[in-house]
Amino acid sequence: MRRLCGAAACIALLAFHAEAQAAHALTAAQNYYHGRYLEAANRMPEAAVHYSEVIRVSSGEIARNAATRESFVLLTRALRRMNRHAEVISWGQQGLRAFPDEFRLLETMGQSFFFMGDFEQSLSHMERYANAMPNGDRISLAYFFIGEIMRLSQRFYRAELAYAKAVHFAPNMALWWYRLGSMREQVGDAAPALAAYRRALELSPNHAAARAGLARLAAAE
Repeated sequence: MRRLCGAAACIALLAFHAEAQAAHALTAAQNYYHGRYLEAANRMPEAAVHYSEVIRVSSGEIARNAATRESFVLLTRALRRMNRHAEVISWGQQGLRAFPDEFRLLETMGQSFFFMGDFEQSLSHMERYANAMPNGDRISLAYFFIGEIMRLSQRFYRAELAYAKAVHFAPNMALWWYRLGSMREQVGDAAPALAAYRRALELSPNHAAARAGLARLAAAE
């Protein structure tokens, strides 16, 4: 057994070193997106290797006064994926001082404020991002987090509007359709809630909460 464990550890170490070598051969942007791919495949330890390389390269560019907008954007996004939220806020603020119109930083900071439990700052940052970049690459996420904040603060009509915008920009997210359905149900819009639950189940047939919502509303008809 010890030999087997030792062999497994050795294989894992070799895989780690191989991933690290691969990361060094990529640009910061390539590392970030490869990390996202690995994370989506539930390979977070490998993804972390690539995120760490993004952090190393981008923070080095900033230290050498060679930073671009992308240096701050990639750095904060990689830190966010590693759940290093306080650092996201600190670097994001520094990035906004250097590039006041780099609105992508607002969305990443908004996520970190959310996970730190500061909903007021999260909402402020997400709304500023949405207003500044109505077609930005993270606009669907911004509206989803706005919806989450409104839901958690029991502002259900505003949550419904935010989730509706989120699914408009990203129509293939089962959780988001479920959230929209739950808010429609909460405010008494039964037919639209049913439609949202059905869409959630089309995307994720095993979504238990959406199935329960569908059954609950169907029974009430």
